[in-house]
Amino acid sequence: MPFIPHTQDDVRAMLDTIGVADVEALFDEIPQALRGVQLDGIPEGLEEQAITRLMRERAEEDAGALCFIGAGAYRHHIPAAVWEIATRGEFYSAYTPYQAEASQGTLQLLYEYQTMMCGLTGMDVSNASLYDGASALAEAILMAIRANRKARTRRVLVAGTLHPVYRQVVDAIVGTQDIVMETLDIPVRNGVLDVQRAGEPGEAAAVVIPQPNFYGRLEQVDALTELAHGAGALAIAVVNPTALALLKPPGDWGQQGADIVCGEGQPLGIPLSSGGPYFGFLCARQAFVRQMPGRIIGRTVDLDGKQGFTLTLQAREQHIRRSKATSNICTNQGLMVTAATLYMALLGAEGLRRVAAVCHANIRRLSSLLGEIEGVAPAHDGPFFHERVIRLPRPAGAVLEGLARHGIQGGYDLGRHDDSLADCLLVCATEAVTEDDMQRYASALRRVLKEMAA
Repeated sequence: MPFIPHTQDDVRAMLDTIGVADVEALFDEIPQALRGVQLDGIPEGLEEQAITRLMRERAEEDAGALCFIGAGAYRHHIPAAVWEIATRGEFYSAYTPYQAEASQGTLQLLYEYQTMMCGLTGMDVSNASLYDGASALAEAILMAIRANRKARTRRVLVAGTLHPVYRQVVDAIVGTQDIVMETLDIPVRNGVLDVQRAGEPGEAAAVVIPQPNFYGRLEQVDALTELAHGAGALAIAVVNPTALALLKPPGDWGQQGADIVCGEGQPLGIPLSSGGPYFGFLCARQAFVRQMPGRIIGRTVDLDGKQGFTLTLQAREQHIRRSKATSNICTNQGLMVTAATLYMALLGAEGLRRVAAVCHANIRRLSSLLGEIEGVAPAHDGPFFHERVIRLPRPAGAVLEGLARHGIQGGYDLGRHDDSLADCLLVCATEAVTEDDMQRYASALRRVLKEMAA
């Protein structure tokens, strides 16, 4: 049964006191057509013993499979110390630190996180996390609309190589806010935007540039950033934080650098966990700091000259300012950020570079092994990071089903978003993949394709 502390007598007494016949009358301002409908997809409730067994069975379904899926969430090695520390009571149960005098440990950690993210992205300021990478992009777009006061339009241009799920989330969040989302008019060739064939973009408030893009390819970010600035638009970078250990940071893109940087923080010490919880990051140039949603931590000194940390530029606006707030969905993922801070601190700059380098080496090795199979070949040439599109002689969905029977999660079926890529897999290899893992994958793929041909 649901936890409702009030008895029927309590409820009746409260309704009588305010002069209302029943609870439904409290919602009479909402038209009947907008009232909640039946949720047919939700099953009947279960007792505690049954739900515990169900969740254990679901968890066991994840066990043992060899994973080569990327597409926005990546299996990396996480040092044991990360979650041993993050799950200590001081961090595990910490809430938003409104009372600075009682929250110096949490505030210092968040300040260190912001510092690390600024160093990684080459930007001036960082907030202390958002809900996830896709909604962080939506927040970045809303932020750009507010910040770009010179723009005469609310038009946002999005690279055609952006993750399609990110595009769906953004459309859901900003689609009703008088913002026009358009795909950047640059043809996609060989998995990247063909900047040499770019036309004049026209006036826009912002341009969204992924790096690496959805296909694992590296875009010509300098040229794209200049294209954005030439159109009077702010350049929004959507980046993989692990890749930034090797690649040019967005703060150095083009002549002036990107204006806003966002992305998914899951690669920084967060397990896959069947899809979450993860966290989003958001960084920007100093000029736009007052338009940033969420929390920003500052460092100062007290009357005795001792170092102290506190929330700054934060008037709890997301709670009390309603339509004037910078954001009404700026939920942060504090525990995930705690783990990410510990992960980055333990690895350091050199450790992050080594992780990124091994990721790149492993996907090159995996591409080579798979390319030895008849009918299998990389779909694109040119620079890429730790995932790559592989073209198959059979539909990708059917091949993935065959690989699953061998205990291998073989990649992401690109046909889910593009019919022309129905025979293509997006495969990923991080530093957590071994030579034996890759050999096993290649062997299983060869066997599955042979069985399908027969």
